[in-house]
Amino acid sequence: MALLEVTDIHAHYGGIEALKGISLTVEQGEVVTLIGSNGAGKSTTLRAITGLTPASAGTVVIDGEDITRVPAHEIVKRGIALSPEGRHCFPRMTVRENLDLGAHRRRRDPEIRGDLERIFELFPRLKEREKQKAGTMSGGEQQMLAMGRALMARPKLLLLDEPSMGIAPILVQRIYETISEINRNGTTILLVEQNANYALDVSKRGYVLETGRVVLEGKSSDLRTDPEVQRAYLGA
Repeated sequence: MALLEVTDIHAHYGGIEALKGISLTVEQGEVVTLIGSNGAGKSTTLRAITGLTPASAGTVVIDGEDITRVPAHEIVKRGIALSPEGRHCFPRMTVRENLDLGAHRRRRDPEIRGDLERIFELFPRLKEREKQKAGTMSGGEQQMLAMGRALMARPKLLLLDEPSMGIAPILVQRIYETISEINRNGTTILLVEQNANYALDVSKRGYVLETGRVVLEGKSSDLRTDPEVQRAYLGA
């Protein structure tokens, strides 16, 4: 049984059908990527999985449990955490306060302190800026914070939405090294990314989305050599 099974989901924004029957699976321990151009439905797929944009049809199953109609705040309890596009850190809160918020549902868990130290090991810059307001940090630092905040929920499945967007190239490389490390430490990851080079490097499998549909899927190594993927997403 896959950790995540998404079957024929549809989603709408008003009268616009953004997802037109998306199906995908993520196995325990994998990094799986969704690639595609703007408007392809990548972020909406993550929003449908997390209940932020509820699916109008189809099913979402996590670890054998159907969560299609489960409210978003309850889905976090089922072990799914999202690091959203645009980061959405709380700018007037400190780094530490943002991280503590990620562990809100675990606030009586004695292991929170150890998890916080592991976040600081993954992202030493966050430790340096623990008392700094999130809104005063760079885009790359805020991305680290958004990822750390999601990890503080101890998710079975981490959803990463455009982690390289608006970030200096030197920090993008560091963030992707950290994504690999997070996965090696046992966290399963579903990654949405426009930068297909980075996404296919770090993932095991991938899905190519166009206008709300999956048009291609396979091993990341195979997608990298596919002529259409190279032409459309790899600059070949």
